[in-house]
Amino acid sequence: MSEDRSVLSREARDPDEELRYGDHPDQVIDYWHAKEYRPLVVYVHGGFWRPEYDRMHARPLGEALSDLGWPVLSLEYRREPGDPDVTTSDIRTALDSLPGLVDVHAGYVLVGHSAGGQLVLWAAATLNPVRLRGVIALAPVADLLMADRMGLDDGAVQDFIGSGVRNDLDPVHLPPSIAPVSVIHGTADTRVPITITESYFTAHPTARFIRVEGAGHYELIDPLTDAWHDLTAELTRLTGHQT
Repeated sequence: MSEDRSVLSREARDPDEELRYGDHPDQVIDYWHAKEYRPLVVYVHGGFWRPEYDRMHARPLGEALSDLGWPVLSLEYRREPGDPDVTTSDIRTALDSLPGLVDVHAGYVLVGHSAGGQLVLWAAATLNPVRLRGVIALAPVADLLMADRMGLDDGAVQDFIGSGVRNDLDPVHLPPSIAPVSVIHGTADTRVPITITESYFTAHPTARFIRVEGAGHYELIDPLTDAWHDLTAELTRLTGHQT
């Protein structure tokens, strides 16, 4: 069964603001405001760390969560094959810059999809960001070695890290996050098989593992699907705010 990719090209409302955390064109954040004062959702998009996939495909998610009452920050970051430290440096810099860009007193939940799921798990385990209330990883590439052995997306892991092994970037090898972690994964995901998350959960059994029966890879970020409600339910649980 082929994956429904329609959310990646769906039209959505532009963000209310565009914030910058650096001089590079990719060091930018889309910001959707919300009518309520709530913890922020800080979102890191996926795309197997490849330059051709940017934050634009996350705009339906940003619009929908904002309409439900959460302010949303969608981070862009540099994606340079073979230089993963450029990417992680941008995630670190963006998170460090948040207090100077927006009101973070209510805290925030870090959400990432696919490769973005790897990045948020890495960030939570290594950076311990201030005011982080929780992490939600959606179909994350949470075991880089396993993903590499599977050859996901025509060798995406080796294209990302350059060559060899980078356990310092691999969530399955990193210490558990101080903040609570929820991992949501569809059982019908053909892009990042659920066995990747099962491996992460074996290494980090204190994480909350939510299996979404019959859901594919992109349904978790698509506001028009049933699987979307698993994301909003976790945001409600972590922030204490109903949709």
